[in-house]
Amino acid sequence: MTRWEYLIVDSKDVAGGGLFKEKKRSDVEAYLNNLGYEGWELVNLDFRELDSRFEFTGLAKRERVA
Repeated sequence: MTRWEYLIVDSKDVAGGGLFKEKKRSDVEAYLNNLGYEGWELVNLDFRELDSRFEFTGLAKRERVA
């Protein structure tokens, strides 16, 4: 039986100049690509653009190893 582990993802975890300040689309893409590199698969993502700033929350999963 496959076992999964889950991770809540949030735009607050993206490197940038404070909460949503100076976070560019490329910053968000780099963060999400890094999660993919680590084996995480996004299963849900609520992505919003507010005053040219990006905000999101979501859920990722990957197969649990041992």
